Parts: sequence; C-alpha cells; structure tokens
Amino acid sequence: MAQTQQATAVKSQTATWKIDPAHSNAQFSVRHMMISNVKGEFTKVTGQVHFDSGKPENFSAEAAIDVSTINTREHDRDNHLKSPDFFHVEEYPTITFKSKHAEKSSDGLKLTGDLAIHGVTREVTLDVEGPTPPTKDPWGKIRVGASATAKINRKEFGLTWNQALETGGVLVGDEVKITLDVELVAQTEDEK
Repeated sequence: MAQTQQATAVKSQTATWKIDPAHSNAQFSVRHMMISNVKGEFTKVTGQVHFDSGKPENFSAEAAIDVSTINTREHDRDNHLKSPDFFHVEEYPTITFKSKHAEKSSDGLKLTGDLAIHGVTREVTLDVEGPTPPTKDPWGKIRVGASATAKINRKEFGLTWNQALETGGVLVGDEVKITLDVELVAQTEDEK
C-alpha cells in the first residue's frame, strides 16, 4: 500500500518520463497481396514524454524510431524495406514524432503531432491509452506504460513502391496501422 501511495505521489510530481527502449516498440500492419496482413516492428524506440495527471492538455511527447531495427520475421523482406524502394535507411535512418497538442477523449487522449517518415512530415493524431498506474520497479524507479494507435497512408510519406498482381490489385496495401507500446521511467531532476 505504501508503495502505491509513493508511486501516486511521484506520478503527480513528476512531469518528465523517458521511454525505456528495452521495453518499448513500434509495430505496424499492412495488407499483403490484398489477402492478409503482414505485421512487423521496429525494436528501438527512444524519447521523452511530459504529462501532468491533472491536466491532459499539458501532455506532450517526442519519440524517435531507428528504422534499421525493422523486423518482419523475413530477412529478404526486411532488407527490401530498408532499401531505396521503401524506407531508404541510409538516407532516412530515423522516424520521428513530435506532438503539438493533446485533448482528452472518451478512451484516453488524442495526441496530434508531426510524424516524419522518409523525409516527409505530416500531421497525425494518435489515440493514446494510459498511462497505467505508476509502479515502483526493483531498482527504485517509478514506471508507467502507455499505448498509442493510428492509421496512415504510406504513399503520403513517399513510400510509393508497389507491384501489380496478375489477378488484379497490388502487392502492398496503402493503409498502415501503427501501434506503439511504451514503458516510461520517471526522471529525477538531475536526469532531465
């Protein structure tokens, strides 16, 4: 009980939280050959989140995703996605998100900001669930978790490669579903 009260007190006092890359990832899903969804993930996500539990409009976030960590469980496909046909990792190694404003929603929070992929920046809105109740880890740090989802059109970010199918349709769908799962660690004054 004391641990929960302490964690709650820290939550209300702490405004800055760091994304823990070891316990966070960015997942995506896109239609393949118009018949199934292929899922993948980026395994290195870093950044910071600022929030005041009493004022959701003060919520802000900055995140960076290392595109070279893409994993779809298929080596050749991963290499193709890193190539100039898609993400062109050598020229655009990072996907970034920087929030501009937040508003409370019935399910949590709507966080609108600039998403930059492949050298193109577009405004997107993330549906955010969380944060979870704060928990003290075995090393004395306070942690919370949050999830966010969005849908984007990959062509709007310059990811236009595709291949027509003999039976009609295309190899890769345009709509991409994004899910971010992050674990956040409260930062002390000397860590900010």
